[in-house]
Amino acid sequence: MLRTPGDFAEWRAVARGLLAGGVAPEDVNWRGSEEGASLFGAEAVPASAGVVSLPRELLEMADRVICHRDPQVPARLYRLVWRAARERQLLARTTDADVDWLRRTDKAIRRDIHKMHAFVRFRRLGQETERESFAAWFEPDHRILRLTAPFFQRRFYGMDWAIVTPDARAIWQGEVLSYGAGGTRGEVPDSDVVEDQWRTYYGAIFNPARVKIDAMRAEMPKKYWHNLPEAQDIASLLAGAGARVERMRETAVSLANPQTDKWRTRVIDDLAQTDDIGTLADLARGVGGCTRCPLHCDATQAVTGEGPGAARIMLVGEQPGDREDLEGRPFVGPAGQLLNEVLEEAGLDRTSVFLTNAVKHFKFEPRGKRRLHQNPTTGEIDICRWWLDKERALVQPDLIVTLGGSALRGVTGKSASITSMRGTVHELAGGTKLIATIHPSFLLRLPDHDRAAEERTAFVADLARARKLAA
Repeated sequence: MLRTPGDFAEWRAVARGLLAGGVAPEDVNWRGSEEGASLFGAEAVPASAGVVSLPRELLEMADRVICHRDPQVPARLYRLVWRAARERQLLARTTDADVDWLRRTDKAIRRDIHKMHAFVRFRRLGQETERESFAAWFEPDHRILRLTAPFFQRRFYGMDWAIVTPDARAIWQGEVLSYGAGGTRGEVPDSDVVEDQWRTYYGAIFNPARVKIDAMRAEMPKKYWHNLPEAQDIASLLAGAGARVERMRETAVSLANPQTDKWRTRVIDDLAQTDDIGTLADLARGVGGCTRCPLHCDATQAVTGEGPGAARIMLVGEQPGDREDLEGRPFVGPAGQLLNEVLEEAGLDRTSVFLTNAVKHFKFEPRGKRRLHQNPTTGEIDICRWWLDKERALVQPDLIVTLGGSALRGVTGKSASITSMRGTVHELAGGTKLIATIHPSFLLRLPDHDRAAEERTAFVADLARARKLAA
């Protein structure tokens, strides 16, 4: 092993000399001792004979992977850089055994870095100068302190701190970052006065309705719990989750519109049964009296489209939600608020597009005093497609963006996956363009923050593409 395991600069210097000297991987014996023995025993590292050019991506991954505890890492990395110096497209060969190992090992390191960023907890030591002092103990799976310390330097710039691990320690003092030898847990206090406040805050934000124990253990393994002050409360919070959910249901009541009975019993407009619909106002009256499927029986009211009558872009959602059903307008609930943000990021003004849904009545399942959303069936979508086609004929948009699978079915009349349709501009009968993408509620349901961020970026890109096409 190298004199300092995990030291990329040391490994790079040795590897650079070996590459420049033309030493093949099978001729290198990565032996040595942490007590100071030479890497090659009595032999010296070959002198550099020139510059060796390597892909930037490979060097960035090697900088991380060298921190892995596997003693074979220096040798395997050298074999990779040896090959990459001769095969310029090596990293593109995803089925190659060495490349596959590199990417899997790099993923393990990046995950360990993420865990350290999330689970380091500082304890207050005191204040001898103008700056407070803190310390933290952490046991990462690999030797990643060098990679993670700059994150804490940026995050906690205004205080002095030390992070102690079994392998090394990072010290930020007087705006200078330095490193030292590893230590033990006993060097860091077990608790401080701030932790009770943090535990109170954690208990207040704990959402029992979204508890998924297996997912929680996957993201926050038990090995980290002894460092987390809130961990001592997890068992009691989980035990009381069921009761808290019931209390939330009792207090978070979704009240029906007081005009519900009036909407249900009013006379059906003759326009609902004929093709004599010449304006969006005519269509709204017709949809309000529609009894073509059973959904009208329980919904508060029908929800028709909203926007300019000559909009160039029509956004078609799946069906109204709870808030839309009560207010009689599309996209006014949580998904609608998220859609407003994404539209703004994509450079679109909500008031310039026509917003509607494939199904005009809210389909739900009563659960106590709440109404839980249910997906419409293909039959319900197809029945309501008559109204959607009328809206399209009146607005005559240049481009339709479908939000979700039900919307895609409503517009095309066919069942197709969003994945198979997304990323391509399709053409409908009459020359109208179609872009298929996700519904904003999909983002709200994603528990993985990283994936949610990726999906949101892709969603913004889909709407930005729609804006450019319409322009």
